[in-house]
Amino acid sequence: MNFLRGVMGGQQSSGVQPSGAETIQKLCDRVASSTLLDDRRDAVRALKSLSKKYRLEVGTQAMDHLLNVLQTDRADSEIIGYALDTLYNILSNDAEEAEENPQAQTDDLGVQFTEMFIKQQENVTILLSILEEFDFHVRWPGVKLLTCLLKQQGPQVQQIILVSPMGVSRLMDLLDDSREVIRNDGLLLLQQLTKSNAAIQKIVAFENAFERLLDIITEEGNSDGGIVVEDCLLLLQNLLKYNNSNQNFFKEGSYIQRMKPWFEVGDDNSGWSAQKVTNLHLMLQLVRVLVSPGNPPGATSSCQKFMYQCGLLQQLCIILMATGVPADILTETINTVSEVIRGSQVNQDYFASVNAPSNPPRPAIVVLLMSMVNERQPFVLRCAVLYCFQCFLYKNQKGQGEIVATLLPSTIDATSLSAGQLLCGGLFSTDSLSNWCAAVALAHALLENSTQKEQLLRVQLATSIGNPPVSLLQQCTNILAQGSKVQTRVGLLMLLCTWLTNCPIAVTHFLHNASNVPFLTAQISENLGEEEQLVQGLCALLLGICIYYNDNSLESNTKEKLKQLIEKRIGKEIFTEKLGFITKHEFYSKAAQKPQPSFSSPDHMMFDHEFTKLVKELEAVIIKAIYKSSEEDKKEEEVKKSLEQHDNIISHYKNVIREQDLQLEELKQTVSTLQAKNEQFQTTVSQQVAQIQQHKDQYNLLKVQLGKDNQHHNSHNSNAQINGFQSEEVSRLKEEIEELKKQHDLLQGELSEKNTLIENLSCNQAAGQTEQTTGVSEQVTELQKEMETLRSQLHVQSTEINRLQAERMELLQKVEASATVTASGDSASAASKNNDYEEKIAGLLRELSSLKDEVNLLSVEKSTLKRELDSAHSTTAILQDEKLKLGQEVSESKKEQDDLLILLADQDQKILSLKNKLKELGEQVDDEDDLESGDAGDEDDLDEEDSRDDDM
Repeated sequence: MNFLRGVMGGQQSSGVQPSGAETIQKLCDRVASSTLLDDRRDAVRALKSLSKKYRLEVGTQAMDHLLNVLQTDRADSEIIGYALDTLYNILSNDAEEAEENPQAQTDDLGVQFTEMFIKQQENVTILLSILEEFDFHVRWPGVKLLTCLLKQQGPQVQQIILVSPMGVSRLMDLLDDSREVIRNDGLLLLQQLTKSNAAIQKIVAFENAFERLLDIITEEGNSDGGIVVEDCLLLLQNLLKYNNSNQNFFKEGSYIQRMKPWFEVGDDNSGWSAQKVTNLHLMLQLVRVLVSPGNPPGATSSCQKFMYQCGLLQQLCIILMATGVPADILTETINTVSEVIRGSQVNQDYFASVNAPSNPPRPAIVVLLMSMVNERQPFVLRCAVLYCFQCFLYKNQKGQGEIVATLLPSTIDATSLSAGQLLCGGLFSTDSLSNWCAAVALAHALLENSTQKEQLLRVQLATSIGNPPVSLLQQCTNILAQGSKVQTRVGLLMLLCTWLTNCPIAVTHFLHNASNVPFLTAQISENLGEEEQLVQGLCALLLGICIYYNDNSLESNTKEKLKQLIEKRIGKEIFTEKLGFITKHEFYSKAAQKPQPSFSSPDHMMFDHEFTKLVKELEAVIIKAIYKSSEEDKKEEEVKKSLEQHDNIISHYKNVIREQDLQLEELKQTVSTLQAKNEQFQTTVSQQVAQIQQHKDQYNLLKVQLGKDNQHHNSHNSNAQINGFQSEEVSRLKEEIEELKKQHDLLQGELSEKNTLIENLSCNQAAGQTEQTTGVSEQVTELQKEMETLRSQLHVQSTEINRLQAERMELLQKVEASATVTASGDSASAASKNNDYEEKIAGLLRELSSLKDEVNLLSVEKSTLKRELDSAHSTTAILQDEKLKLGQEVSESKKEQDDLLILLADQDQKILSLKNKLKELGEQVDDEDDLESGDAGDEDDLDEEDSRDDDM
């Protein structure tokens, strides 16, 4: 401050007090003209000290000089830090500073200076490059300045950073800074950067932001952490909310399971800090972002599946049933569990199995409903429980059946409190909010479920001792007639409209009570105040439902008579006007926005989200039904009956085609199995042929060797001896050869039977009858078994031949050994026994000659066996011909089915002509359903043709 004192002191010595603007001007001149870095640094430091008190003067006079300093004096971190702090003081709209400095300008001043700063995009680019400096006194003020720019002019600064090379990546490096102050301010900077900009959100996410933020949350202690955890959670919400790409990336990166430890709470939940409550609330909101009903259905269902698999849903249910949890956390937990189970059958089934830790244990659904119908519970908690019950029943016919079953006489358990009993108790209590919530909850148990609508007609209620029980339907109409509160009547009318929609039996029961129709007409025809207009509109809707879904089973209340009654008592125009009161009501528009009940006060709780969709569907068709004449109704009924007949015919043909498809698929599988077995059989036959050829080669070699041995023995007859040669072995070989002959004879007989079977099979196939397909399959199976037996016998035969050859080799070795012994023996002894040996040798030679004859016969039998195997190959060819014939039969069946498809097309044309007639008569025809059914039929036909092509 020496420079500032010098300037101020010089002015005081002359007796003239300088103004702030003059001082700032001199400082700006010093910054611009000084050649010494120390002088410029002192001048910038002086501007920093004056920037809070003289914000306007410093901003208007010094901004350009400060920006020039950022460009020219990058090497000096100290002057850069002063310049950044000065710019931050100029641009920031800090409330505390405004209180300390009465001369501070409004927020518009900061916005104007920010516009001046970003007018040159290079200024933001320079600031981004400065953030790469590691010096604390440069990096920290740079982060604060960029955060201030984003607060003042977010979209413009975001666009500059987005087009800047590596702009977002530089900012992501702040999360890795070891200095917590910079890291924490970097979180605030990224919060501002990612607001409402999907492109930047995607870049930040792909810069590994999820991993870094979850690591920080874990390091800080999860829900027990401080404000840093809160900042991380807010940044995660910015990245995930309304960004389907980032949600998918978060799910596929397996980050959902890392959220489970956030919700681990202990047994003692008293004394939670305010920061922990805030953190846990943001964590629950983050879960809801991933499973919001506004997300694409596929993305929501996959996240719900992951949350169940990793145990996150189970952990939330533990918090739901825990004691001592703060009310706002409990409410948000209920809302979170609601959206995690909404539309997911697996999650809904798990939630139905959750029990509260009470004695005896009660289902969580029952415990929650007890809170909903208890008027002493907070309003937001009761709304959350209603939303949870609605989500549990959303697209859950199993759950709807379980709830309705608790009301039926055969399943009521008097010893325990059930969901049905709680709903009935709330439906007829003195609290109008309980009446409304119970009516809406019960209506959700009936949505798009005709079976449960009919089952609910069986429910009987005991009104008082000594009086007979009345049906639930009758009791609802009785309460309506008593003129209770508007909220109660609106809830009951919504329940009745939902109940009677698309359920002619329920309409008949309702009309059977003679007082119901006069009550509705009286309510609609009266001129009441604005509060009653909503009730009048709902009464008109209920009466219109009774007309549209009337099956004319009651002669006193047919469609035509009810329309005449409206025309005489009310008037069609007035009826249409009263019906329009529903959609024009402000509460209707609010309820139609989102599924979650969200009301500022209990008095505003009038409409349910699902009911608004029902009204939107029914309003137009009811008005059209009112203005139809009796002749048009008759024509419509005739056309409907004709369409139903045609639909029945089409359904019948579709069933026939499906059955044929199944049969063709079975035949296809059978053919595939036979082909596989045939290939195995051919492989086996090839192996056997190779083995037989090998045996032939071995036999020829043995034959040659035996010829040479005979020549050798003839040349040494005088010296030959048969010491060691056993005649028993020769006998045994003869016996084995006889056995082989018998086996070959048996084999030839079996082959003859096989040939006869194949000839019969060929004759049967020549007849060309489709009914023989099954017989062919059985005969082929028998043939395969016989060929398998043949293969086994061939294997045994080969084994016997191998053994015979081995024994012959042993015999030759013994003969050679005998010759060797004879050559080395005593010549004198050999001469004396010469005659005996000659006789024995002659007998041996005769036996060997006989053995050669037997071997030759065996070779002939092997050749015969080969021919038989070749005959088996021809049998395989016959089977292939049979398959071709079956393919021709399938082609004929395909032609017949094509004729059937032509017939179906003609019927579709007839149906289309009937629809055109209906349209000419002014009737509404649902083209989408017909198109879907036609598309389904076309898909069935295409599947049928594909299966036939596969068979071919």
